[in-house]
Amino acid sequence: MSDGVHRDGIAAGRLSAEDYAINFSDLHPPLSAHEARVEADRCYFCHDAPCMTACPTSIDIPLFIRQIVVGNPLGAAKTILSQNIMGGMCARVCPTETLCEEACVRETAEGKPVKIGELQRFATDAAMTANRQFFARAQPSGKTIAVVGAGPAGLACAHRLSMHGHDVTIYEARSKPGGLNEYGLAAYKATDDFAQAEVDYITAIGGIRIEHGKALGRDVTLDSLLKQHDAVFLGIGLGGVNALGASGDEASVAAVDFIETLRQATDLAGVPVGRRVVVLGGGMTAIDAAVQAKLLGAEEVTICYRRGPEQMNASAFEQELATANGVVIRHWLQPKKVFHNGGPDVTGVELEYTAMRDGKLVGTGETVSLLADQVFRAIGQTLDGVSAAGVTLTDGRIAVDAGFRTSNPKVWAGGDCVRAGEDLTVTSVAQGRDAAESIHRALGA
Repeated sequence: MSDGVHRDGIAAGRLSAEDYAINFSDLHPPLSAHEARVEADRCYFCHDAPCMTACPTSIDIPLFIRQIVVGNPLGAAKTILSQNIMGGMCARVCPTETLCEEACVRETAEGKPVKIGELQRFATDAAMTANRQFFARAQPSGKTIAVVGAGPAGLACAHRLSMHGHDVTIYEARSKPGGLNEYGLAAYKATDDFAQAEVDYITAIGGIRIEHGKALGRDVTLDSLLKQHDAVFLGIGLGGVNALGASGDEASVAAVDFIETLRQATDLAGVPVGRRVVVLGGGMTAIDAAVQAKLLGAEEVTICYRRGPEQMNASAFEQELATANGVVIRHWLQPKKVFHNGGPDVTGVELEYTAMRDGKLVGTGETVSLLADQVFRAIGQTLDGVSAAGVTLTDGRIAVDAGFRTSNPKVWAGGDCVRAGEDLTVTSVAQGRDAAESIHRALGA
């Protein structure tokens, strides 16, 4: 329960300790062994299963579900992890409702797909709880590879390279590994410090060393890495945040910074949030920021998106999650001005109605103002151009070939820093894994 005090402005401690615990508990509690067996038994075990085709990492979904049916969750975990070493996190955060579960024949026939994501979590959790390692390093190759960034792409690449016997050094700018899995996801999606537990599980294979506080362009350069290593993989993500392009933009807060602060907080009661919050954007980051603002005790949270609901990058499930938590989603609005007192204190935001005319999004000239004491911008991120120096860029991302090789023949890249597929954890894992195989072939070890 709240303490009944209506605090204007941005404040911490809006709720009781009990409310924080409830609000930020696991979004999808894990299945019990019995629940998993019952759910797995719903699978048709399709030949040429469409769910498998829909998975960016091509996990053999019918096989791992059958292994659960026969009481072999560790075998199921091996099937999953052989294709997706971060299958545990992907089971928690992957938009399965638009990937494997949307393709499920049960979804087509009944509108109720097999709960593939929850079954994947059941299996991978079993393996991690038992600390069951399925993969071993090959004989040392004598080759060393630098991986820049300890996010999903970098970790997946490092693990597969280690399997081939290569020595890997990961250069990570932050104090913790995990990338967006550690810093950029809603806290209720990965509870109990799962991101770090998964990093420990992945690096337990050996041959992987992580150096923290090493940012490309600041602490190390591409040239220096190429002199020390036989190849380099760039998994640097997207470090920049798009500006609103509106008056008073400096008073808004990047949603990713808010999410990071919350994820790293040891006491949620210490995380301040506004009473009236406006989030500008229509993707997963916008949803994560808005829902968590509401869970922290904000009374009014509104997402404003410049297009219609069908154009939102956030899935229908995520949009429903937001509205179920009391977030209001308004469409066809773009920011014009953030009102503030000349300092950091926001008082509101002015938005312009938009419309599609001749296939283009345009402002109508009609405006509306909303009261707000906190405005988050979640309108996309950009590649830090300095970090990517030395390789060719295309449309603001690192250009790669089918094997994720860049214009420099000794440099590969994957994850959000390249424009290949959706910006999802599961896609980054697939690209890191496939880049590692390309590196291994190129080294001829």
